[in-house]
Amino acid sequence: MNDPLSCAGRRLFLKQAGALATLGAGAPLALNLAAAGAAAAATASDYKALVCVFLHGGNDAFNTVLATDDDSWGSYTEVRHQLPDSIALLRNATANRTARPGTPAWLGGVLPITAATAQAGRSFALHPLLGDLQGLFNTSKRLAVVANVGPLLEPLSKADYLQGLKRKPRKLFSHNDQQSTWMALAPEGASVGWGGRMADMLASAQGGSLFTAISASGDSVWLTGQTVRQYQVSPAGPIRLGTMPDSKGVSRVYGSDVVGAALERVVSSSRNNHVMAADLAGVTQRSMQAERILSSALPSAALAPFGPATALQYTTLAGSRAPNPLAQQLQVVARTIAAQRTLGVKRQVFFVSLSGFDTHSDQNRAHADLMARLNHGLQYFDNALMALGVSPQVTTFTASDFGRTFTSNGDGSDHGWGAHHLVMGGAVQGGDVHGDFPMLGRKNRRDNLFDASPDQIHNGILLPKVSVDQYGAALGQWFGLGAGQLADIFPNLVNFSGASRLALMKA
Repeated sequence: MNDPLSCAGRRLFLKQAGALATLGAGAPLALNLAAAGAAAAATASDYKALVCVFLHGGNDAFNTVLATDDDSWGSYTEVRHQLPDSIALLRNATANRTARPGTPAWLGGVLPITAATAQAGRSFALHPLLGDLQGLFNTSKRLAVVANVGPLLEPLSKADYLQGLKRKPRKLFSHNDQQSTWMALAPEGASVGWGGRMADMLASAQGGSLFTAISASGDSVWLTGQTVRQYQVSPAGPIRLGTMPDSKGVSRVYGSDVVGAALERVVSSSRNNHVMAADLAGVTQRSMQAERILSSALPSAALAPFGPATALQYTTLAGSRAPNPLAQQLQVVARTIAAQRTLGVKRQVFFVSLSGFDTHSDQNRAHADLMARLNHGLQYFDNALMALGVSPQVTTFTASDFGRTFTSNGDGSDHGWGAHHLVMGGAVQGGDVHGDFPMLGRKNRRDNLFDASPDQIHNGILLPKVSVDQYGAALGQWFGLGAGQLADIFPNLVNFSGASRLALMKA
């Protein structure tokens, strides 16, 4: 059969159906989901998912994706090679594992990548610990770079910025505000994100399923829609709220089915008519029902291609193996994707994250370890999606608070603006650098304005050329949204010409 999930999907659907009788009052919701799952099975090939990998703290894009042509490398080395601890990576060097872990000498040379579209004699490379991603870019062509992305209200030149001639986003360089702006296109306090709005637009086609927007990393404004509720899971799977049926379908507490039933009645009912109490009881009841459905639908984490547990471990700078929190989150995402037919969804948005990118100090060690985790986590996820046969149907992309300064503060970097990002999947125009890669200048000793670069402002911060609206719209168009829907979700998109839109995804 053409559908790689068909056999697994049928098994999961039968497993779920067998669990429906245990749901009691939850049966109507479960039956609706089961019916939706049966309907979705007929068009399972139409399934698509977006996975946001948020790099909390502000990733140093200058050391993630690098320009290695002579002019760029000369500027890079001069600016970043500062005492007491240079953060300038090496262009051509053999890794010296006797050096201090994480230092440029220990890491060795950056990893060349060959972009399909030439950019005026430029050449590029990835961080030395992104070896698996180098293969995904150069060989598999399932990874692309989008250069110099950041929040913008309208196109903004360096002169516009310095002279205040055009609008710029509010509260730049603030962690909370820029995280919110990336996720919801407005500073902290915004309540609806563009991932959630995408789910809103497409929910009607799948019955507004509770499993449309799923976070494996706590509450996320990016997933919050106007109508769709985000559903939170742990890396291990659904978060336990109620009792779980045993092998005979009976919920017990202390061995008693009577106590089990009583407990569920207490936590899912209100003792008075207060609106808030009634709403809380309703949320609890829905959560308990959803937990049972998802627990029944998910394939075992121990089975291939999701396990074994050692597959979720990455190699630390010390050479040991340790659990990778990003891979753990992506595992539950992969398991949920495998269960999509049973859950009755044709469109899903997922949120995962990796923290620790606010590298003001000790950047060499901290950033290298984070690159190792990112490399391992994305490679693990790509392997799982390939094994499931759904790589063309799942697109994974990175986001972060902001980029960082080109200048070093001695052993780290400060808050920036524009940054390079990675997009992975079988539907991606991979093996290419999308957007104009910035020109790198050398600082003016008087004011750090990098006069020779049209793309850098104070401290070498990148002035974005691709807006978050354009980045999101390119993903949204592939996801199935029309021009009118994209304009509604991304209100600043109208300010950018059609010629500047990203050709990021395959037709």
